[in-house]
Amino acid sequence: MSYPSDSVYTRLQQRFDANITGAPASPVFMQILRLLYSPQEAHIASHLPIIPTPLESLARRMGMPAYQLESHLDRLARRGVVFDVSQGEKRYYALPPVVIGFFEYVFMRAREDLPMIELAHLFDEYMGQDERFAQAVFEGDTQLARTLLRESALSDENASEVLDWEKASEIIRQAPFVHVTLCSCRHKASLLGKACARPIETCLTLGGDTLSKLGMARQISHAEALDILAQAKTNGLMQVCDNVQRRPAFICNCCSCCCGMVQAIRNFNLRHAIATSNWIMQVDLEKCTGCGKCIKICPVQAISLEIGDKLGKHRSWAVLDEGLCLGCGVCASACPNSGVTFKARPQRTYTPTNLLERYIAMAVERGKLAELVFSDPQNMSQRALKRILQALEHSILFKATLALKPLRSAFLEGVARLVD
Repeated sequence: MSYPSDSVYTRLQQRFDANITGAPASPVFMQILRLLYSPQEAHIASHLPIIPTPLESLARRMGMPAYQLESHLDRLARRGVVFDVSQGEKRYYALPPVVIGFFEYVFMRAREDLPMIELAHLFDEYMGQDERFAQAVFEGDTQLARTLLRESALSDENASEVLDWEKASEIIRQAPFVHVTLCSCRHKASLLGKACARPIETCLTLGGDTLSKLGMARQISHAEALDILAQAKTNGLMQVCDNVQRRPAFICNCCSCCCGMVQAIRNFNLRHAIATSNWIMQVDLEKCTGCGKCIKICPVQAISLEIGDKLGKHRSWAVLDEGLCLGCGVCASACPNSGVTFKARPQRTYTPTNLLERYIAMAVERGKLAELVFSDPQNMSQRALKRILQALEHSILFKATLALKPLRSAFLEGVARLVD
């Protein structure tokens, strides 16, 4: 069967844009899709729901034998452009978002089956220069990733206040399996000839073995994962984690020069593109000498130098932009005089309990709840109900109601039961 090339890629772009984090239309993104999907594959992918769905259900919806559809989807999954997971004997597939999704899957390994340099240039232009994309991904309060504070940045009296799900080392120890992949951002930068000198095999995936089965990751021991974490800290990298409390799926070790999330903060002033930790930096003026090392190493340029009269003498000292500080603790490791400490934020940062709660919270904030609840593009009754919910969620009354925290929490729990 032949497919009208322009229309099939337009439908696929619209399906990606319907995802919670969105993918605005642009000639650059359309070229990315043409390189990653044939017209037939684009047709199939454009019919995939956002939520993982059993192969048999997908085959019935698409009017295709399950074995034939599975062959197409397996090929796309190995390419990294379709999400694939197994539970027992059942196979589930979904259309992934661009991030965290098929961008990472494409670049988390070295490969020769795709035009990687051309793709690197296109992704760099779309993700790094198109503010519409950054806004679509990071516009809400609930984000894909959260910052992990380095435990060494806390005083002994505060260290006991950090919960296990806030500690990178404890998250690794509690994971049933750990895999390592190339850092997608530094790999992309290396293909463009502008990567930094930091290690590239640093991204840790936690839990299942889907990525290793697809050849995207290699399984490592917990001890090796902790060694990678220690090496990353030595190299001044910031630890960023899946923004959930239970069973996080990844820990990234991010640099300020290559990381797409950090670049969204620095280039587009999207200050909360990464959720902060529950800690914030403070300067001990008695110990700070104004050397500037914390300024150079801060991933998001949240620290500046002030010069004037302080503590009875003319001097310089570090000053923090509290609205920008992620609470990562990288600056504390760089300070030669222990002049940087961390204190608890006045109000704890909201961290979703699990992946489903995060999806729902993000969907509500971005006006994509209808897309999440009614995610089958083929179902006519779902399309009708989706239009009703879309009208409701964009109403002023709906938004005002969800601004009240008790009602918002009850609503999220109700939707979670509906979607699960």
